[in-house]
Amino acid sequence: MRKKGNKSSFLSLFCGCGGFDLGFIQAGFKSVGAFDIDPVAVETHRLNLDCGAVVQDLRSEWDFLSALGGTDVVIAGTPCQGFSTAGKRRFDDPRNHLLIIAGEIALRIKPKIFIAENVRGVISGQHKQYWERLDALFRSNGYKTRDLLLNSEQIGLAQTRKRMVKVAWATLKEWKPIDFMKTGRDLKDALDNIENAPNHEIRLLHPKSELAVIAKKIKPGQKLSNVRGGPRSVHTWDIPEVYGEITNSERRVLEIVLRLRRRLRLRPIGDADPVLALDITKEMGRSSRREIASLLRKGYIRRMEHRYDLTNAFNGKFRRLRWDKPSPTVDTRFTNPRYFLHPDEIRGFTIREAARIQGFPDSFLFTGKEKDQCCLIGNAVPPPLGKWLAESVKRLL
Repeated sequence: MRKKGNKSSFLSLFCGCGGFDLGFIQAGFKSVGAFDIDPVAVETHRLNLDCGAVVQDLRSEWDFLSALGGTDVVIAGTPCQGFSTAGKRRFDDPRNHLLIIAGEIALRIKPKIFIAENVRGVISGQHKQYWERLDALFRSNGYKTRDLLLNSEQIGLAQTRKRMVKVAWATLKEWKPIDFMKTGRDLKDALDNIENAPNHEIRLLHPKSELAVIAKKIKPGQKLSNVRGGPRSVHTWDIPEVYGEITNSERRVLEIVLRLRRRLRLRPIGDADPVLALDITKEMGRSSRREIASLLRKGYIRRMEHRYDLTNAFNGKFRRLRWDKPSPTVDTRFTNPRYFLHPDEIRGFTIREAARIQGFPDSFLFTGKEKDQCCLIGNAVPPPLGKWLAESVKRLL
């Protein structure tokens, strides 16, 4: 644990590898402690930052609180998996309650300011109950609160990452964040002169592998998607070398199913529904029985009771990024070529490329296996976002 000096102090809960913390340090704050349950995250944190990060289960181990009274700011980057629309999004995911635990820990310390960051999904559907409970917790203890929906492009990152932030403060002052001083960068700018950076091991896909065959079919700005039409989508039936040959009439049936599954809806939820053979036949202008039977054998479509749907009904695998655009959200799968492809090479992204897009300096090193490193980066609060928030709340201290 670190003793507080003349600088404003902050405590980091669910600190991860330290992206949030690095931003506060860059803004002139002094760390008094950092806690996370993940040993790999804490190892990376300790390697890079002088915060004395500790492996600790914050669900039950609160013995450290007595030494931290008077801390100026408590920051919390609680797990987002239960709130994220990219995952299963279970309301009863036990990790969701960690958002409330972060608030309860902070109120034991009574900081001047509390800041929580999470995915945008934390305010949608029934999941927003957690966010609202956190807000009520601080308001009932005399704090004012404000919610911010932030896009990483607004703070100068080459990424369209959107995140919710809650700021709670105990003073009578009114507060608003500082202006956004930068415009977003493009990917080329973010990855410039990266060749000799650490954690930058390039792995080209084997040229004869199925992954490489698929990747070669995807142009910058495109993705493998069977559920969308238009020039930005490449379909599995466009890659017969991997997914199998089809006839022109079978292709027509697939394109009809693609359209009708979103047009002829059965449910008020979801994105699409399976279609009847009769509706396919109407679009064809003749019987489609032969094509449907063949596509079932080839695995392109599947039978769902009396209806049919595309077998590979995914949207957005093998997304090849563009140099002149920002990256989509860097998540825990970002270095996997099945999800994201380098703009002009037959490979995925490296750990350092992911870290650059997240705003980590090249001097920040990552430990653990490559999968662990990608998880650390994808789950991190981008350091520039942490710095912007730190500079925004300084006026309250």
